[in-house]
Amino acid sequence: MNTDTAILQEELLQFLREDQVSTNETILTNHSKDESYHEGSLPDLVVFPESAEEISKIIKVADASGTPVIPFGLGSSLEGHIIAYDKGITIDFSSMNKVTEVRYKDFLVKVQPGVTRSQLNKALKKHGLFFSVDPGADATLGGMAATNASGTTSVKYGVMKDQVQDLEVVLPSGEIIHTGSLARKSSSGYDLTSLYVGSEGTLGCITELTLRVYGIPEHVMAARASFPTIDHAVEAVISMLQAGVPVARVELLDEASIRRVNQFNGTDYIEKATLFLEFHGNEAGLQEDVAFMEEIVKNHECEVIHFEKDNAARMKLWEARHNLAYAYIHGSPGKKMMVTDVCVPISELAGAIRHGREKIAELDLESGILGHVGDGNYHALLMIDMENEEELKKAEKFNEEIVEYALARGGTCTGEHGVGKGKMKYQKREHGKALPVMEAVKAAIDPKGIMNPGKLVHSERGNSQ
Repeated sequence: MNTDTAILQEELLQFLREDQVSTNETILTNHSKDESYHEGSLPDLVVFPESAEEISKIIKVADASGTPVIPFGLGSSLEGHIIAYDKGITIDFSSMNKVTEVRYKDFLVKVQPGVTRSQLNKALKKHGLFFSVDPGADATLGGMAATNASGTTSVKYGVMKDQVQDLEVVLPSGEIIHTGSLARKSSSGYDLTSLYVGSEGTLGCITELTLRVYGIPEHVMAARASFPTIDHAVEAVISMLQAGVPVARVELLDEASIRRVNQFNGTDYIEKATLFLEFHGNEAGLQEDVAFMEEIVKNHECEVIHFEKDNAARMKLWEARHNLAYAYIHGSPGKKMMVTDVCVPISELAGAIRHGREKIAELDLESGILGHVGDGNYHALLMIDMENEEELKKAEKFNEEIVEYALARGGTCTGEHGVGKGKMKYQKREHGKALPVMEAVKAAIDPKGIMNPGKLVHSERGNSQ
């Protein structure tokens, strides 16, 4: 341990217990990387606070010394968000994992940032409620807010920013603020809640979230529809949305991905471009919606449609979708996964996916395509030998090609994974003259540049010291 780290640890131990501050090599290593392909970096130490007040004191220590602070949920991010490239203090929120209040009459819940999505839904179930955002990984809600997470249900319920009504935030100065209220809407002041959702820990630490929740649907039905090509599947989705069919989830898996699903889960799904769909509602309305959907997909040459009406079968279907990344990893031992993430206007989606498939074939990459196609978001899962420079270059080239395609058509370089370190190089291209405004916001709120430096936007470290 170097002298500066020893001094920092001593200062933190003035108000934290010894078991809340760690320089253990294993713990540092576990907090040095996320689930991305980006190279890891060890923080100087990891702290495990139990309250906003403790985080305030931690940040005041960091602010005084100009020490970087990196918020850490479960490390499930995909663009290097929590990697401590400038060393410093990693704040692990695992000890702040309480559902503090369920306001069922207001359809609101208050949670600490370390609460996971599945933990929250377990607590809500007895009230007949559920939290809608479903990114696949059982991420923490603080991390999901920090990256404006999305997922399979966004087509009906919206993304994370649509669910956050208020945040408690510790600023880089150590001051604690609230960004919103319990009211459903407000015209008062700047919308700080929206500013902090998606800020990726660069403007402060989220220490409590007030979230919108929903009544558990009376009836749920899922379906699996197979098509001769991806184009047919995507056009079917566009037709459903244009017709106003109230789909709760619609996920696309290409032929290669369905093959991996079958190998990993022991299923026997038809190995063609497939839509996984789900509908929520009352029984009578649901029957009408499903009948309308059947008519539309048949007009787009749907070959087979299979319905899953009981809960166990539906769970198996969505488990297969959520486990797709692990299916690829399991099927490609020794390789690392690179997950791309672009989002385009719905009208551009078919062309974007076609372009992506053409580039995969052209570059001869081991990959599959999937996506939350109901909101124009798709991913390519690339399996890369990290020791093979040629493969790495091909993967980077592919990522750049699909990002450029999306940006040229009014899309974004990241639909839901966030910017982190990996997508920073595209920020100028996407935001143009708006990027310096973002950098000015960062400089005003975090003048020393201590909050998760090197992520989301460029900032000068230590310019006010």
